[in-house]
Amino acid sequence: MGILNLTPDSFYDGGSYKNETDIINQVEHMLNAGATFIDVGAYSSRPDAEHVSEAEELSRILPVVELLIDAFPELILSIDTFRSTIAKACIEAGAAMINDISAGLLDEDMLETVGALKVPYIMMHMRGTPQTMQQHTDYNDLPKEMLFYFSERIALARQHGIMDIVVDPGFGFSKTLQQNFELLNTLELLKITDLPMLVGASRKSMIYKTLNTSAKHALNGTTVINTISLQKGTSILRVHDVKEAMECITLVNALKH
Repeated sequence: MGILNLTPDSFYDGGSYKNETDIINQVEHMLNAGATFIDVGAYSSRPDAEHVSEAEELSRILPVVELLIDAFPELILSIDTFRSTIAKACIEAGAAMINDISAGLLDEDMLETVGALKVPYIMMHMRGTPQTMQQHTDYNDLPKEMLFYFSERIALARQHGIMDIVVDPGFGFSKTLQQNFELLNTLELLKITDLPMLVGASRKSMIYKTLNTSAKHALNGTTVINTISLQKGTSILRVHDVKEAMECITLVNALKH
């Protein structure tokens, strides 16, 4: 899953794609490198990110969805949003799936909306909001509490008719640096959900802070985390650097033959 951020303030590529040509070129680059999905987001969920109004998020994302579906009719477009109105508008414009950092907790209409739209749904583990999540890192048993969280959210999603669910452990969301590595170490436990797992650790602070570098120089570290994640049962890698992630997938798959 290749990442396309339409936000001016995302931690790695914020403000990179300023016009239609840039956006189309970047998506074409990711598809040519092997991306199965493109994940488009217009609300930065990095810690302490600016709050963006619903109207602003819609005005950023909807024209891009229309642009990309027109340019790449076969594109599987994922919409990174926690708002049901944005989800509905984008699916109706041709997007194929919803990627919700809050698993429906930030919009009480999200699960019902996704169920009615009959599209796949990625649910992530997070506490609080992007603005408050780093104040919610107090766990007695992180893996156990995450499994409770997912079992509850999955059951509710099923009640609303959502059949295709992907779980995302949420690296960097409501977790300290140490907790991110505890999560990585026990990642295979999420296979208990019997659902595909998505990992999005690309160039995140758990990598560059541990290596004492920056997001810009965290590609090698990202490759290591992606490789470990694949070996622990991850089905989808959400990344900025598609070519390198595809190389991880090819090499890990070669081990299985």
